[in-house]
Amino acid sequence: MNEELTEAQEEMVNVAGFRDPSEAQMARGMLESAGIECIEQGENANELFPGALQIWIQVKAVDEAAARALLADAEASAGELDDVQPA
Repeated sequence: MNEELTEAQEEMVNVAGFRDPSEAQMARGMLESAGIECIEQGENANELFPGALQIWIQVKAVDEAAARALLADAEASAGELDDVQPA
């Protein structure tokens, strides 16, 4: 069985935005530990203007639902990600 992903499934989508770089890193670590490949978009721009710009967590479109559910569970349970902005 060929498990090649379609171009749409390979597309990266925003799942959350953060103003605090440490919270973005926590979210990224949580997603990666769950096996969800992700990137931070805008982390370098935030260093130039701290707090002025958001850092976006992006995942493959095929992983979007799982990533959003994981982030929502984390926010609801421990409040670890206080400043999550839905994408």
